[in-house]
Formats: sequence, C-alpha cells, structure tokens
Amino acid sequence: MENNTQYDEEIDLRELFGALWVGKIKIIAITTIFAFASVIYALSSPDVYKATAVLSPAQSDNSDLSGALGQLGGLASFAGVSIGDSGGSEAEMAYEIMQSWSFIETFIADNDLADELIAAKGWNKDSNQLLIDDEAYDLENNQWLIENEAGIKGPPRSWILYLAFLGLLDISEDKDTDMVSVSIEHYSPYIAKQWVDLYVDSINSFMQQRQIDKVTRNISYLQDQIGKTSIAEMQEVFYNIIEEQIKTKMLAEANPDFAFVSVSPSMVPDQKIKPNRALICILSTMLGGILSALLVLVMHYVRKRN
Repeated sequence: MENNTQYDEEIDLRELFGALWVGKIKIIAITTIFAFASVIYALSSPDVYKATAVLSPAQSDNSDLSGALGQLGGLASFAGVSIGDSGGSEAEMAYEIMQSWSFIETFIADNDLADELIAAKGWNKDSNQLLIDDEAYDLENNQWLIENEAGIKGPPRSWILYLAFLGLLDISEDKDTDMVSVSIEHYSPYIAKQWVDLYVDSINSFMQQRQIDKVTRNISYLQDQIGKTSIAEMQEVFYNIIEEQIKTKMLAEANPDFAFVSVSPSMVPDQKIKPNRALICILSTMLGGILSALLVLVMHYVRKRN
C-alpha cells in the first residue's frame, strides 16, 4: 500500500513538473512582462524624502510663580477661575490637538499648502522646482482643475486635504522619555523640512495663544468680581490672583516654545526613503513567476479534466 502511495506521489510530481516544462514559454513570457512593468513603474515613481524633528515637552522654568499659583489654586477654584495646567498636561493636549482635523485644516490654509499637498507629482533636483500636475492645478492662472461630485471645478474639500496631510505626517511619542518625533514626507526634501518647522511653530503658537486667551478671560472675570463684592478680604484675594495671572500671561507671551522645545531640529534630508526600486522589481518578478506557474497548472488540469 505504501509503495502504491509513493508511486502515485512520484507520478503527480512528474506530471506537475511536466506541465510546467510544457508551459515554460508562457511562464517566461508572463514573468518577463511583470519584470519590465515593475522596472517601468519603479523608474517612473518619484523619490520621496522625510524630514524629522525631535521635541521635548516644554516645562515651566519659573518655580516661584508655580509655587504662588499652587498656593492660590484653591482660592481661584473657589472663585470659579482655572489658573493653569501643568506642563505635562499642556503637552499631552498639544499632542492630540496637532493631529486634529481643525488644527491641520487651519495649518494648511494659513500657510497656503493645498497646491503643494494635492497637486504635486514630483521634484526637479537640478532646478529645485516642485513639479505640479497640470491636470489638477493651473499654475499660470492659480486655479484648481479638480472637479467635485457635482462636476464643478474648485479646490479640494477640507476632509480631502486633511487625509492627504495625515498620509504624509507621522507623530510618535516615546513613553519612556516623553520625547515626540514629528516627521513629514514630501517629494521635495526642502519642503519636507519647511513643513516640519512650520508645523512645530504652529502648534506652539496655537497653545501659546490658547493660554493667553484663557488668562485674559480669567483677569476680566476677576475684575468683574471685584466690582461686585464689598468685602475687603475677598477683593484682596482677587487682586492677588489677578497679579499671578498677569505674570502667567507675560511668561506665555515671552515663550515662543510654549508646548514643545526642539531637541533635534529638522534637517534637509539627503537620501530618499522610498521607493525601494530594487525591492519593487524583485517582488514583482517573483509575483509574475508564481502567477504564471499557477496559470499554466490550472490550464493543464482543466484540459486534462475535459
């Protein structure tokens, strides 16, 4: 019985290799087509570069002010005023805000990045010029040629811009060191670095202005409360809180690196990160060989059954 099984297996393997040998021309032809197609695709794919900045959460360097705010914290809460968050919580909030739709939408609009984000199709290294897809954007007339669902030409929708930017953005946090890495990919290495710098500056400015606005509202509220009470002790408390709030506002206005401090600034990358042309060609050729072999075997057994 075992001899018959072994004999059948030998026949099956012999038939298998025989079918592959008979169909070798098809296998070679299909594999060659895949190989040529992969080479054409790899060579036509533009290089992509990635710039990275490493950031550290900003910490308050004014211990006296922090201590004073801590002492007044209970009284401020009683008065209905929030006198500030810790540096850690500000950085955590900034980490979430910088990935939000609204922040990225504002960032793209403020820096006029839509055409470089959506219409770019490559970069000319010799002239250091970004290549724009003329089917998407008319550079001469500064007009979008993309059609929406209604067939009307115009700029991309906010959600499309957000998704496109997220596809280029990578933000990671090291839980052990609290360091945050911000990376952006682009066809142009110079634009990649520029966007990283703008992005970090934008989140710092956003968090700085957010703190200034909050403190300004607190001061205005406390000033109103002073006019509403005739108790001298309460007025003194309000004045003390206002004094500390003014100090907080001054520190926020004087600190451009409000949320994050740059530990390792971004640099213009020298080497591309993709495409890996050799890997594309190897994998595509292997795929062509496998698919062509399967096709030959399927055709062989279909003919045999019929």
